[in-house]
Amino acid sequence: KPTPRVTVTVGSTSVSSEAACYDDGNDLGQAKVAKCALEKDDVKTIKVKQSETLRVGVDQKIADTGWALWINGQQMTYVYKKSYYAFDGVDLFAQQQGQAPQKTLYISIVEQDKTTSGQSKELKGVWNFKLENSDY
Repeated sequence: KPTPRVTVTVGSTSVSSEAACYDDGNDLGQAKVAKCALEKDDVKTIKVKQSETLRVGVDQKIADTGWALWINGQQMTYVYKKSYYAFDGVDLFAQQQGQAPQKTLYISIVEQDKTTSGQSKELKGVWNFKLENSDY
């Protein structure tokens, strides 16, 4: 059965994907999600210019649970309960001091609940995308 879909949009280009890991709404566990978020095979790719808006659209079922943006296997945002979010002018490829800007970045949308302590209670699905730095 197909999984809920996630769409990533930059400018007028969109890519949509089914989950890389999904167990029909059941908790996958931290270890499996961390491993799955680093999967690089068969991921949809989208080109991004520096400071361009990254838009993420998720199925309402994912929004009802909550989701966060992970970059290169690390959670980078708090949990959103919206089916759409725009990361305006975010420089995802920002240069670290003394390093060349990254050419590619892997992002994951992770369906997750949060508890009052801010720690994830359940991790239910992972959708992976590859961002290519089109300025590089």
